[in-house]
Amino acid sequence: MQPYLEHINITSTDVLATVKFLQTAMPELQIRGSGDGEDCRKWVHLGTQTTYVAIEDRGAKGKGPHIPYTHAGYNHMGFVVDDIDAVVNRLEAAGFEGGLKNLEHPHRKRWYFYDHDDNEYEFVEYLSDENSERNDYSQ
Repeated sequence: MQPYLEHINITSTDVLATVKFLQTAMPELQIRGSGDGEDCRKWVHLGTQTTYVAIEDRGAKGKGPHIPYTHAGYNHMGFVVDDIDAVVNRLEAAGFEGGLKNLEHPHRKRWYFYDHDDNEYEFVEYLSDENSERNDYSQ
């Protein structure tokens, strides 16, 4: 078996708002499990049978001092999608803020959006099934 990323765990000021953002972008994602606990006010695992985002509310009132691309730590999370235009249309219609977009590469289109906590997410649609083209970093 090849290693793969099973999950990423993030803290949110509003778990359901994060779920709404992700399901707006990718309605196929399902809640695999949820609950609450002693250290965690609320948690949700959102994804597929093999991969998911663990979203937790641990009482944070606002985003922390981490500045993406400046401090060490999480910068953005990337998702492969079948139809980037549909993702962008759903997120914009729901009022989510878009960021960087790169539609110039011949083998992929990328667009970034922010959730309510200013976490950045990358959505990429590959226009080729060839790994050498999908993984072309010359442009």
